[in-house]
Parts: sequence; C-alpha cells; structure tokens
Amino acid sequence: MFSSRFKWDLRENRLARLLAEKRGAGARVLDLTESNPTRAGFAYPVGEILGALARPEALAYEPAPRGLVGARQAVTDYYAARGTTVDPDHVHLTASTSEGYSYLFKLLTDPGQQVLVPQPSYPLFEFLAALEGVEPRPYELRYAHPSGWSLDFDSLERAATPGTRAVVVVSPHNPTGSFLKREESVRLAGFCAERGLALVADEVFGDYAFAPDPARAGSLAGESAALSFVLSGFSKILALPQMKLGWVVTGGPEPLRHRALERLDLIADTFLSAGAPAQHAAAAWLGLRDGLQRQILGRARANLEWLVRLAADSPCRLLTVEGGWSAILEMPRYVSEEEWALALLAHDDVLAHPGYFFDFPREAFLVVSLLAREEIFREATARLLARVEAGPPSGPA
Repeated sequence: MFSSRFKWDLRENRLARLLAEKRGAGARVLDLTESNPTRAGFAYPVGEILGALARPEALAYEPAPRGLVGARQAVTDYYAARGTTVDPDHVHLTASTSEGYSYLFKLLTDPGQQVLVPQPSYPLFEFLAALEGVEPRPYELRYAHPSGWSLDFDSLERAATPGTRAVVVVSPHNPTGSFLKREESVRLAGFCAERGLALVADEVFGDYAFAPDPARAGSLAGESAALSFVLSGFSKILALPQMKLGWVVTGGPEPLRHRALERLDLIADTFLSAGAPAQHAAAAWLGLRDGLQRQILGRARANLEWLVRLAADSPCRLLTVEGGWSAILEMPRYVSEEEWALALLAHDDVLAHPGYFFDFPREAFLVVSLLAREEIFREATARLLARVEAGPPSGPA
C-alpha cells in the first residue's frame, strides 16, 4: 500500500528509547544535542519580530513563483552586505532549506539518479533524496589534525558515475564546522562544469565563523563557472526556524541558468509554499540578524573555548572546528561510540549524538552542540570527560 521510498526502520533506536525512559522517570537530562535556538535561552527582540508580521499587505494573496519582490530584494541586500552580488530575479523563496533541496532534486534528477553528498553528513540528506527517488552517493571529507577538514577530490572522482547529476557541498559543514576553501571552490566548480553536473551549496551556517581565514571561500551565490544553487534561510541566519522562510539562489553560465530558472518557476508555482506574512517581514527581520548572531557566536565560542581547555589533557581529542553550531570529540575506541552515548545517558544523564548519526565512516566520535546554555554545556561536558577518565561502566546501559 505504501511507497517503496519508505525504506527505513521506523522503530526507535536504543538511545531514543533510553532517553524516553529517562524523561518519563523525571530525570534532568543535560542535552548536548540541542539544535533549536528558540529553546536555548537567547534574547529575541520580540516586539520587532512580531511587529513585522502586522503588515496589512500580508492579508492579500499575491502568488508569485519566485516569491514577493520585496522579500527577494531583502535576500539580495543580505548577500550584498557579505560582499556578494545577487540578482533578485535569480532568487526563489521557499518555506525552508529542506524544501529548496526537494525543488532541486525535482529539477535535476530522474528517479534512480544520484547526487553526491559529503561524508560525514547531516542525516537529513538521506531522507530528502530518498523521498524524491534519488540515490545519495557519499564522497569523503578528509581530516588531518590539527589543520582540519578538507574535501577529498579523489573520493569525489570515484563517487561520480554516469547517473550522477549534482554535487552537494555544505559550508560550513554540519557537523564538522569546516568551511570550503577558495582553492577547493574553484576546483569543485571546474569538476562540475567539466562533467555537466550541478553544484548545490548549503550555506545555512555561513554567518557563524569563529575566526577570519583568508583562504576561506566566500558565498557560492556568485558562482559562474558551473550551474549552481545556493541554499540558506532564516532557520540559522536569524535563529527563527519557525518562521519558515528559505531560498535558492541560482547561478552559473547562460543560457543554462535561464533554463534552470524557468523550470524552477514551474516547480515553485506548483507548490507556492512560502507564506506571505514571512515574506513581508523579511526585510525587517534581516535587519535584526546582527544582534541575534552576536549572541549565538558568543555562546558557541565560549562553549568551544571551555571544551578546548577541558579536553586538552584528556583521552579524548577535540577535532578542529572553524564555525557552525557543533563540535566533535574523538573517543577512545575500546567501546563503540554508541556504547559511549548509551553509558553517558544511562549513568550520567548526558545526551550526545554518536558519530554514526552523521554517517562517520569509522569509530568513535561524539557530536555535541555548541548551542547549549553555558552552564548546561559545562556541567554536561565535565561529566562526559569524567566518564571517559573512569571508563565506561561494565554493566548494561
């Protein structure tokens, strides 16, 4: 009766079951997986955010495949402030970055064809691709300590097949926090142009760099060598995931870009899912981003600095991170990362993600959110490191 796209085991995993038991028993769980900024204790300018929704224009229905002109102009002003020129006519507004991916998979692929996605990777890619009948095929990110992560072009070459239609890159990457470098950006665009592939760049965390880096690539919204699509939105830029506004910026050589825009118009016109109130509020909300981003960056940097000091003389290794909302701890391998996560939750009331949630190709890693309140983050990571020093309990989690 149901689509074969639903190929996943929908039962809860061991960690989810244990978490439900803990919370059901009233335990105070210290959550190092928190990714929802609206629950992380930031001070939002409530009056300005809600006031921007009180626009009488929002009561009129004005269907437009690319979105309202004023909202698209606000998006291009955002890029201009970051040093990138974007034409408002090259912007399609969506309800979310996830919807942007679904539009692009519809645009670029036939059922059974492939998109190349980075590994480690955000788990949403598997679901978004599979629900469009597309195969996500991994290419590797390579890590060298302490210089950090880089794109493995040999792996990219091996992953590409005649059925490949696009390459997805995330900058900064989630969860590694690594930015695409200028040299990588040029080489990647050349790789895609040479093979007739689209380049899809997810830049949702692009405003969250921990330090300047002259080698870092800027936004790919200005890319011209290959057909390109840049995704971003309010979920991360404004820490407002509930306001449901994202976008796709189309770039690349003409007439290929024009043909892509026409086809995206048809897809977007079919769904018309970006809400009018959020579009009318877009310019005002984007004007609030500096205050919100300062709070988030301050929190993430403070938590990272604490973790650097804490992990310095421990059996764990903190991997190099350049930005974003996450950090990665490499754990001793005498037990699996799942056993580490289960032991921490069962015995220390600390919740962290095991690396396999993000398709790490080998053991043993834990991914922790830098978004957590500082007092929670410090207590939770102190318990985590104490558990590592003591070793995992021998009894069942």
